[in-house]
Amino acid sequence: MRPRREPATHMTDTSRPGHDRTDPALSVIMGERRQLINLAYRLLGSLAEAEDAVQETYARWYAMSPSQRDAVESPGAWLTTVAGRICLNTLKSARARRERYVGAWLPEPLPEPAEWAADRTDGTAADPADRVTLDESVNMAFLVVLESMTPAERVAFILHDVFRYPFAEVAEVTGRTPAACRQLASSARRRLHGLRDPKPPVAKQAGVVRAFKAAWEAKDIEALIGLLDPDATAVADGGGLVMAFLDPIEGAEPIARGWMEIADRMPTGMTLLERTVNGRPGLVARLDGVVVTVFAFEVVDDRIKQIWAVRNPEKLRPWTSG
Repeated sequence: MRPRREPATHMTDTSRPGHDRTDPALSVIMGERRQLINLAYRLLGSLAEAEDAVQETYARWYAMSPSQRDAVESPGAWLTTVAGRICLNTLKSARARRERYVGAWLPEPLPEPAEWAADRTDGTAADPADRVTLDESVNMAFLVVLESMTPAERVAFILHDVFRYPFAEVAEVTGRTPAACRQLASSARRRLHGLRDPKPPVAKQAGVVRAFKAAWEAKDIEALIGLLDPDATAVADGGGLVMAFLDPIEGAEPIARGWMEIADRMPTGMTLLERTVNGRPGLVARLDGVVVTVFAFEVVDDRIKQIWAVRNPEKLRPWTSG
């Protein structure tokens, strides 16, 4: 595999963890960490699992002898290949785990980098190197469709279409031929059909989400119905740890009624705030200053087509803790 690459969409890399002028080799190795986190999050849809995969990647690097490490022509390429294989194995085992998951499984939502610590309860800031660059390849709609792919499809598509690795190098990760990897990526693109359609400008999406928030707070069911696509769907993820509806709610009126019930049950001290969720306008619910739910939205033609409500506290770590 060639040296590290940024995703095809716009990414910057201004922070390099582990930089040590007295050890250039360490600087090069640790300088890959942010790239690996970005790759692993897109592959797994979970920051916690991505961090575990990257940690395991580094553990395997340092398990080699110094002479073995010195023999690696491109450490960044070696790390990427190993991380990709670890993520592929994780995806395979995750399918069985998610069959036992209580309710719907949703990707772990991420804040805007500037807001990363805005809702943290301990006042600390996250390591900038751990921040995932937010672009179209991590919006919630995109990640949810990725969950419908086979592990091999997902890995081939992310490595080739997002990170621009040629299929010959993708084959090193998947253990398949370049031609097979090409077919996997093509199949993945078909699954994503429709997500590439033009979306309203971010400011317009934010306006729709803001109007939804206002109607919800005012308990104006007619206004909510008007903001929802007639075929809208709402999905919640509580992981069996907190209360959440287990089955998707379909249709504008049923969703509006469901949100009215939520409004009626909201405890004193609950507040709704506008926040960026995976690069798009969203909302967070805070109870006594602690984030308890993150809402992601897909806005199509000035109406809300999808709502994803993540309530599983294990998936809200970037919003709440250090």
